[in-house]
Amino acid sequence: MKPRLIVSFAAVLMATFWIYSSRTASAQQSEAVSNHNATRQDFDHLMKELSNWGRWGKQDQMGAVNLITPAKRKQALAEVKEGFSVSMARTAEMEPAIDNPRPIVHEMQKGRGGAKKAPSDIGAASDTFFIAYHGFVHTHMDAFCHRTYKGQMYNGFPSSEITDKGCDAGSIFAFKNGIITRGVLMDIPRLKGVDYLEPGTRIYPEDLDAWAKEAHLKILPGDAVLIRTGRWARRDAKGPWNASQLAGLYMTCAKWLHQHDAAILGSDAAEDVHPSGIEGIAEPIHALVLIAMGMPIFDNLDLEAVSKEAAQRKRWDFLVTASPAAVPGATGSVLNPIATF
Repeated sequence: MKPRLIVSFAAVLMATFWIYSSRTASAQQSEAVSNHNATRQDFDHLMKELSNWGRWGKQDQMGAVNLITPAKRKQALAEVKEGFSVSMARTAEMEPAIDNPRPIVHEMQKGRGGAKKAPSDIGAASDTFFIAYHGFVHTHMDAFCHRTYKGQMYNGFPSSEITDKGCDAGSIFAFKNGIITRGVLMDIPRLKGVDYLEPGTRIYPEDLDAWAKEAHLKILPGDAVLIRTGRWARRDAKGPWNASQLAGLYMTCAKWLHQHDAAILGSDAAEDVHPSGIEGIAEPIHALVLIAMGMPIFDNLDLEAVSKEAAQRKRWDFLVTASPAAVPGATGSVLNPIATF
């Protein structure tokens, strides 16, 4: 009787383990798949759920950049192994195109008339740039006053702080001392085995998790999370197209960013997938990141060079340094962020 009892007990134990394992696997699979049909109501809920308002004080204008502590900067600097640097800015686009209605204008300053000057061996030249940096082409940094929601920007500052003279709160001037932190490249085309994502392709939280696993990346508080869609690789190969169709993050990725305590969000396009799929909200990631979380954005990065360098090294994290223009009241700034391995 004892052997039979042992066999019966073992069978029950195995069956129990199988049921538990199946339920656990199902639960994990369920958790791994995010909401692919988010609504305007979900957006409104996330504006409250992901809010960092008051987290660093009622008058705070640094937002998630507060997560880039002196210790975080020292850690990022210490991870530099080679001292090899590469720019993550797009070379100035100076020709009009369907995605670039306001190209950068570069004018050389002409010599001024007047009295003749004595001959000299010393020459000189000067010029002027005209840059309307917001949009879908020029690499720039978005400050908090670039977006408001129901009359408020990050940390509850009212939109009345924005006047025809500039932004008295939430401006780029808060970041005059620059950004120095660890950057992590989320190379989604490489994850998918393609050169670039097609316009309109949605990136979901599970895609970000899958890449982090494949690249052996751990996202840490204070990181700059940089999303590569391959937008510039496609544009260079096929030419410009209407920015109403862009690959990018689906709205639910905002919660992923909040859970990982990212300090900066950047992308080679507009961060948001276009179209967003959220009624009445064209760029929900922009809104949730800038307004709710207080996370500055690096728009229109060119991540092709850093992607190649990272792949060569099989290393997807690096030091990021960036210095916006010190213009009080500005809604953002042109930017040349640097990755250093």
